[in-house]
Amino acid sequence: MHENFFHKLKVYYEDTDSGGIVYYANYLKFLERARTEALCSIGYSNKKVKDDFESLIIVKACNIEYKKSAHLEDELTVRSFVKSITKTSFFMNQIITRGTDTVVEAKVHLVFVDKKGKPIKIPEKIYLKFKPYFCDSIKT
Repeated sequence: MHENFFHKLKVYYEDTDSGGIVYYANYLKFLERARTEALCSIGYSNKKVKDDFESLIIVKACNIEYKKSAHLEDELTVRSFVKSITKTSFFMNQIITRGTDTVVEAKVHLVFVDKKGKPIKIPEKIYLKFKPYFCDSIKT
């Protein structure tokens, strides 16, 4: 069975529109923060990936489905897991919940690139750290 990354957050005033509902684009920020914390939990950071491997992890595509609204001061949890992986990229599913309610579901395609933006092979050290979080299939 695969493992999940969990990131908890609270909705602040700055995250909402005039009606106290989370502005739709802010969910992307919540997802990014959760991915950053997931990377940190395996011993890396975006800066460390850049410095040690001369690479970046970029979002190639994001498919997001808004299920319910989150509101001011809601306590949210972002659950993230690696759905599948290729030589240069991986697909991460992320689900934002409030209690038992699903607020957002997202499928994010992330790619390792060099400093010129060209896709590169995922560094072996990072691949091995992510391996327990792979859910489904590994593609070559």
